[in-house]
Amino acid sequence: MSSYLDAIYARVDANPDLPPSTTFHSPTQEDLVTCSSSRFDTHGNKGFISIDCGSNEDYIEEATGISYVTDKGLIDTGVAETASPNLSAHYVQPLKNLRSFPQGKRNCYSLKPDQGKNNKFLIRARFLYGNYDGKNQHPEFDLYLGVNKWSTVNSTVATNYEIIHLLSTDYIDVCLVNTGQGVPFISALELRPLDNSIYPITAGGALVLHDRRDFGSTGPVIRYRDDVYDRFWWPEQSESLIPVSSVSTIYTNSTDNAYELPAQVLKTASKTQNASIALKVSWTALDTLSKYYVYLHFAEIEKLEPGQQRELTIDLNGESNLSESVKLDYLNPLTIVQDDPPNSGGRRLHFSIKAAQGTTIPPILNAYEIYRLLELTNKPTAPDDITAMLEIKIQYSVIRNWQGDPCVPSNYSWEGLNCNNDNPPRIISLNLSSSNLTGKIATSFSKLELIQSLDLSFNDLTGLLPEVFEQLPNLKTLDLRGNKLTGPVPEALLEQFRNGKLDLRVDANLDLCLYTPCKGKKKKEFFIPVLTASITAVLILLFIVSALAIYRRKRGSDMVTKSSIKSKNRQYSYSEVVKITNNFRTIIGKGGFGNVYLGKLKDEIQVAVKLLSPSSNQGYKEFRAEAQLLTVLHHRNLVTLVGYYDEGKKKALIYEYMANGNLQQHLSAVTNPNVITWKERLCIAVDAAHGLEYLHNGCKPPIIHRDLKPSNILLNEQMQAKIADFGLSRAFATENDTHVSTCPAGTFGYVDPEFATFGNFSKKSDVYSFGIILFELITGRPAIIRGPMRNNHILDWVYPLIERADIQNIVDPRLEGEFNTTSAWKVVDIAMSCALPVTIQRPDMSQVLVELKECLALVMTHGRSQSMATECITSSMPHNTFHLELESEFAPVAR
Repeated sequence: MSSYLDAIYARVDANPDLPPSTTFHSPTQEDLVTCSSSRFDTHGNKGFISIDCGSNEDYIEEATGISYVTDKGLIDTGVAETASPNLSAHYVQPLKNLRSFPQGKRNCYSLKPDQGKNNKFLIRARFLYGNYDGKNQHPEFDLYLGVNKWSTVNSTVATNYEIIHLLSTDYIDVCLVNTGQGVPFISALELRPLDNSIYPITAGGALVLHDRRDFGSTGPVIRYRDDVYDRFWWPEQSESLIPVSSVSTIYTNSTDNAYELPAQVLKTASKTQNASIALKVSWTALDTLSKYYVYLHFAEIEKLEPGQQRELTIDLNGESNLSESVKLDYLNPLTIVQDDPPNSGGRRLHFSIKAAQGTTIPPILNAYEIYRLLELTNKPTAPDDITAMLEIKIQYSVIRNWQGDPCVPSNYSWEGLNCNNDNPPRIISLNLSSSNLTGKIATSFSKLELIQSLDLSFNDLTGLLPEVFEQLPNLKTLDLRGNKLTGPVPEALLEQFRNGKLDLRVDANLDLCLYTPCKGKKKKEFFIPVLTASITAVLILLFIVSALAIYRRKRGSDMVTKSSIKSKNRQYSYSEVVKITNNFRTIIGKGGFGNVYLGKLKDEIQVAVKLLSPSSNQGYKEFRAEAQLLTVLHHRNLVTLVGYYDEGKKKALIYEYMANGNLQQHLSAVTNPNVITWKERLCIAVDAAHGLEYLHNGCKPPIIHRDLKPSNILLNEQMQAKIADFGLSRAFATENDTHVSTCPAGTFGYVDPEFATFGNFSKKSDVYSFGIILFELITGRPAIIRGPMRNNHILDWVYPLIERADIQNIVDPRLEGEFNTTSAWKVVDIAMSCALPVTIQRPDMSQVLVELKECLALVMTHGRSQSMATECITSSMPHNTFHLELESEFAPVAR
C-alpha cells in the first residue's frame, strides 16, 4: 500500500525462508511444548507472518518448523524484555521474549501480508507476562484490531487471542492500549492466510475465537504442521462421554473437508453411552447482544455393521436447528456451520447433538469451534489520508507516537491533527510547527484533500514553495513562517490570499519573495512583504510606524527626556531601523501598541523592534510606561531594552529577541505539539519568580507588574524565562507604600479577586497571578477552561482534584506520568498559597522563590536534570537593591 509499510516488511520479504505472518490468539498451558508435527509441511509456511516480539534474532521454531522474525524495524516504540526463566521454561520459544510499552497510550504493529486487501486471515496475539518486570503484578490493557476494540488482556498465564478478519486494506494494525492498569506488553504476533470460502463473515464484522476443541483426544495440542492454517486444537475428554479413535486414513482431500481439518483431529471423537442421550456442549455468553457462530466437525471413524449409518440432528438451545438431519459417511469429513444465530441474551448457551429419531446409533462429535461475532463499528480514516500521513512520517522522520489509525478512535488520534466526523473520517488540520522538519515540502500534503489548516512553521524546510497547495480546495490557513523557503510564492496562492480565501503566512523566510519573477541580483535585495490576515493593514503599518514614548520635558509634560534614555541605551535613526528590520519584513508579534518586527543588528544579533501605532491611545499609554521602566530596570529575568529611535512621529523600542516565543505557546497543544518537560517547567517557574521578586523587592520603590500571564513570560533560545510587557506596570510612590489605587487592569482569569472589592493593586496581586501561572504549568490547562455550556476558572477545576489527592489527573496528561510526584505536590502547595482569596494570606515572592528552588532540587538527581536545575537556580543575577530615580514627570505613570 504505502512506502512506509513496504519499507517495514522489506527485511522479511528479502528472505524467502522467512514466512510473512499476522494476527492473534493462543494457548494457555504447558501443552505448547508438545505440539504435534507429524505431517510434513507441504505449504512451506507460505503466507505466514510470525513475529517474536522482543527477540534479538530470527529463528525457526523446532516443533513446527515455522520461521519467526524479530520485531526490530517493525515498531519504533517499546522496550524488549525477557520473561522470568523460572516461569517461561516450559513454554515454547515465541513466549520467552516480549515487548513492553511503558510510553504512549496506544502502540501498534502494522502487518502487511503479500496479498492483503479482500483476503481473509487468522490473526493471533500471544501473551506471557512471566513476571518480566519483577513486580509480580500482571497488567490489564486493551487489544485493538485496527480501530475497533478486540478484547481486554488480563491473564497470569500464557494466553492467545485469536480473530478471523477479512482485510479491507493491504494491511492491518494490531494495537495495545494502556487503560491505566499496568504497562501493556506482547509476546508474539502471528498471521495466517485463510481460504476466503471458509468462516463466512458478515460485512463489517470479525470472528473472535471463543473455544476450539479436539474431542476424544488426550493430547498433545494439534497445530501446524498438521493444520495447514496453524489453528490450535485443544484436547477434550469428558467422563460422561466415550472416547473413539481410528488408525484408518481420513479422506482429508474430500470436497466436504473445505475447512481442511487435520487428519489427527478427525481420527478422534467422543460419543454418548447410547442413542437416547444427547451430546451437549455449553458456554456463557459475553453479553446480551453477542452472537455466536458454531462450527461442528464430523467424521465417521467407527466401522458400523453393513446397512447401518449414523444420522444426527443438531439444535442450539433447543430452539433453532442447525440442520434438518446429518448423515455421516465412513472416514469422510463433514463440517456443519450455523447460519445467522440470534442474540445470546446474555444467558448460558449450548448446542445439542442427538441421534435422529428412529435410529439406534449414539451421536458423535470429532471437533468444534465457537466464535463470537465482533461488530467493527468504528470506520478507519480515509485510505488516501492514511497513505499521505505515513509518507509524511517517513519523509521527515517524525518523532511522535504516530501509530495505528491517524483519526480513530478519537481518544488516540495522532498528535497535532484534527479530523472530522465523516464516514470515513478525514483529516482537516495538521500542526507540525517546530517539529524539526528538513528538506523540501512533501507533495504528500496535497493528498489531504479536506484539510483546512496546515501549520509547517518554524522548521528548516527548504526549496521552492510547491504549487500542490493550490489543489486543496478547503485550505483556509497555510502557515510557513520561520523556514528557509526560496523563490516566488505561487500566483494561485497569492490570488487566494488577496480574495480572502486563504490566510497565508510566510514571514521569516528570508529568500522567499512575493513577485514572479523575483527581482534583484542578490538575495539580500529581495523585498518580501509580510503576509498577515489583512494585506491592507500590513501595507498601512509598513508606512505608519509607531513611536517611542520618550518625550522632552517641557511645560509640565509627563514624558521622559531623550537624555535620560541615551545614558543607558543606544539611539538609532529611522533609516537604521528600516535596515535592521529588512524594511519591516517579518512580524513576530502584535498588541494594542502596534506590531513587533524581527530585526538583526550589524553583529548578526537578532532583536525585536516594537513600533508605536498612533491610532491606539491605550497602546500609547502602555508604550510610554514600558519605555520609562525598561530604561532603568536591568535583570537577567526581565527582557532587555537594546535601544530606541525617536524621530518626529516615528518611535520604537528595540529589545533582545526571544527565540522560543512565550510560555502560553508552549503550554498549548495547538500552538506547540512539543511537550515541555517537568524539569523545564520548574526552571521556567524559578526564572519568572526571580524576575518578579526583583521587581517587588529589588527595586526601591517596588514595582508591580499588574498583567502577569503566560503570554508575558518570554523564552530565549536556552528556554530561559524573562518577564515582558510592562505597559500596565506601576511603581509605588514611596518605599513604604503597600498598594496603589488605580483603574482596572490585567487579564481576566489572572486578576486578584480582592481588587474588585477594594480597587487596590499590591505586590500580592502579582503573587495571585503568579499562582495561576503555576497551576497552568502544572496542569497544562489555561486559566479559563472553555466548555460547551459554561467556562470554568482553573481553580474551580483543580480544587476538587486536590481534595481527592489525585495528582495523576492534576498534572498535565501530555507528560504521560514523567514527573517527580513529590515536587509536583510541593508546587501545587505553592500555587495554592499564592492563589488564596485573601491577600494578606499570600506569601511574599522571596518565600515563593525559595520554595520553588527546593522543588527544583528534588529533581536534580534524575539524569541530566542536575545540570539543568543548577543552571536554573544560578541563572539570575544576585539580588541587588535598585533605587528608581525617576524624574517628576513620571509620577502619574509610575504610580
